Amino acid sequence: MEQQWGLIYECKRIKLDKASRNSKVKPKVNGSPEEQNVEKKYYYIIRYEMHCKNNVICQAELDFVNPHVILAAIYSCSDEPCLATSMPDHCNSCQGKQLLHYVKNVHFKAQNGDDIFFDANGDPPAVYDLLLWHIKLDETLQYLEIGQFDFNAKEVLTFNNTAFVVASGKTKFPRSACSKSCSPGYRKVIQQGLPACCFDCAACSSGEISNQTDSNDCFTYTAAYWPNEQRDACIQKVIYFLAFDEPLGTTLAVLSTFIAFIPAAILLIFIRSKNTPIVKANNRELSYLLLFALILCFLCSLLFIGQPTTITCLLRQVIFGISFALCVSCVLAKTMMVIIAFRATNPNSNLRQWVGPRLPSIVVFTCTLLQVVICSAWLASTPPFPEHNMTSQNGIIILECNEGSNVAFWFMLSYMGLLAVASFAMAFLSRNLPDSFNEAKFITFSMLVFLSVWLSFIPAYLSTKGKFLVAVEIFAIISSSAGLLTCIFIPKCIIILLQPENNSRDYLMKRGNK
Repeated sequence: MEQQWGLIYECKRIKLDKASRNSKVKPKVNGSPEEQNVEKKYYYIIRYEMHCKNNVICQAELDFVNPHVILAAIYSCSDEPCLATSMPDHCNSCQGKQLLHYVKNVHFKAQNGDDIFFDANGDPPAVYDLLLWHIKLDETLQYLEIGQFDFNAKEVLTFNNTAFVVASGKTKFPRSACSKSCSPGYRKVIQQGLPACCFDCAACSSGEISNQTDSNDCFTYTAAYWPNEQRDACIQKVIYFLAFDEPLGTTLAVLSTFIAFIPAAILLIFIRSKNTPIVKANNRELSYLLLFALILCFLCSLLFIGQPTTITCLLRQVIFGISFALCVSCVLAKTMMVIIAFRATNPNSNLRQWVGPRLPSIVVFTCTLLQVVICSAWLASTPPFPEHNMTSQNGIIILECNEGSNVAFWFMLSYMGLLAVASFAMAFLSRNLPDSFNEAKFITFSMLVFLSVWLSFIPAYLSTKGKFLVAVEIFAIISSSAGLLTCIFIPKCIIILLQPENNSRDYLMKRGNK
């Protein structure tokens, strides 16, 4: 330590007695006054080895140590201040272990403003120069100092912008990655066998987004949101259902309401002409009931339009099924009465006891009751309910009625189809029976239209989604009901309204005898 002291401060050790120490006599120092400015002359980084006692840090190298660190440590070690130009006895008495302790704990500010201290590992504040290496045309290396990383400074990372000036005069920082950044909407895919900075950009999958540059992964939002076209943001899904105020919904609603007035008007005509032969001959009570059922069939399609609710979901399929079961049951009863009427002409026939209003009432009540039981069991076990379908179509929330049980729905349709097939078969077999009042031909055509519509409905229903699925069912309801109305009642209305002279028993009997 004595040698280092003398080397740094260009002085020799002197021994002072107690009186001289108290008088603070300033020893002589070699060199000129300029050379005495230790801060200015010796503020540089040195490397030296400190050999101390007790083998504490023997043979250890201390890098980047300022001479004033040692001086500050000695000041802290000593009870009395040591002179910067001499090394009194009490300063030299500081042992290596003690000095090391105080060296680690020094903390002062140098003349140039640097904060001098050591961390828990004995390291000074890190200062790194940032170098940019270039390979010149002659394959020699050249580097530029482009910045500094200084933990001791207020601005830790600084750049020398002049090192990045390119031909255009603009500042451009070099890239350290071999791939361009992935923009939002894409994710990074690391190239196998290459460094981590080499990657490809892959677009986010359907339903996923990334809203940051160089995103490692894409992510999804809640089911109520959907990515935009760029897949860098989420937008709320469009709510989708067959509304009354859209063109398709308005058209179907107006059409079903308008056509519902037609059977209502025919019902009034039949009531007004209830005593005429053509109304009486075709079982006018069944005709009244059939016309009422047709009105219900047309109006039930309105329950399928508009935003689905719990009430509409519960009622629409049930009312549709029961209305059509009542309608087809009336047609079946009409057909059975035509056959029985001709078979009962034989005096010995047992069918004569079924002639009258009792048989049609039993047929209609029984067939309709079975459909009511099916629908009641459906509602009791797995009732329909409104549902937000978020998976059928991308970017759309479909408000629809979940039928609860597809088995119950198709069982209801199958029963209705069974009644229609039975009516068609019986009407077809009795189409050639000789009578002017025989309406079996009209029933045959009406059931043919009915079955054709609903057989076409099945593949159309299974292949459509959303509001078009509802529109398909409404169209099937309107068209099948219109087929029954047209084939069975329009010919009778023509005679009643346009050909009243033909609405007589004599005329009809003459036509039947031709």
